[in-house]
Amino acid sequence: MSKRHPGLPRAEKTTLSKRILLEQLLKIDSDRDRRSRVLQLETAFRRKVEIHLASLPGTSSSFDSFKTSPFVLLIHARQRGYSKISSLERDILPAKQFSSMETSAGLMVEQVVLPAYGWENVQSEMHTQNSSVDGRMKLGNTLFLATLKSGPCCLNDEMSENFADSILQYCCDWIRDAKAKSLDFTYGVLYGTPKMSNKKDWHILRNIKEKRPPSVRIVTDPDNRWNCDFVKKRIPVSVNVRVGLNWWRHLGGELCLVEVLSALIRACITPGEADKRDQPYVIQELNDIVSLRGVRAEYNVSLLQRNQLPWLFLMARHFCDSLCD
Repeated sequence: MSKRHPGLPRAEKTTLSKRILLEQLLKIDSDRDRRSRVLQLETAFRRKVEIHLASLPGTSSSFDSFKTSPFVLLIHARQRGYSKISSLERDILPAKQFSSMETSAGLMVEQVVLPAYGWENVQSEMHTQNSSVDGRMKLGNTLFLATLKSGPCCLNDEMSENFADSILQYCCDWIRDAKAKSLDFTYGVLYGTPKMSNKKDWHILRNIKEKRPPSVRIVTDPDNRWNCDFVKKRIPVSVNVRVGLNWWRHLGGELCLVEVLSALIRACITPGEADKRDQPYVIQELNDIVSLRGVRAEYNVSLLQRNQLPWLFLMARHFCDSLCD
């Protein structure tokens, strides 16, 4: 096991409350502009989802399209006590669909949400000036850039080093091309919390500090912080790690996450009968996560029906370490 770096910050627990989520949903529902944005996001998400679903492995797919480890198949068969190939086959399709969606869902989300909140999607080839940039926005004299990852454990040591190298090498070029005077660069993670992170994201900041040339002056040391500020050629640069909720607040403010989740739920979840209150779930704490026990009977919004609220709570749990009433 690798030794913990002495400068690595201790990740604080992220807590969300159902009461605050419902209050935020009510604010969005009561605001014409925000409600309109949710509906526009819903339409864009639904269009992207339909295209994506059509590309997933289906019942007519060939054997080669699944690319499944034979060792995993055998271990899974042992776990389930299977003797029939047909029993195993029934599990392969949904498993591969989950795998396929995991790799592309993040890209789909960023392509939809960035323009909705005033950012521009950046398309670039590998090993180019913009290969570490997914989104950008200029506000006043500040250029905001972001690279986005779908989850909190997507980074390894080599990637952390590459991001640091790219920021140090290209920060002045990005500023010049945008005709800006300062840079705010975010390594953003679409879901998760700092506690869920494998902490490779913080090592981007450490690598900037350790690999910078003598001409680059550190203004804010990244030790025990999730950000690092430096100056290169008199240009101020701020680099920030923003995981999950922190990224969505940066993108669109306090209500942004609930706006996006509401749009996704509307695009993906058909209103209908919900699970019973005493539904037995395999995941131990799932009943508490999706419970409506603290929701007033008179609570009503137009964006989500009452039986869609458990989906809001379930999705929100992916952005916190604890979800309370």
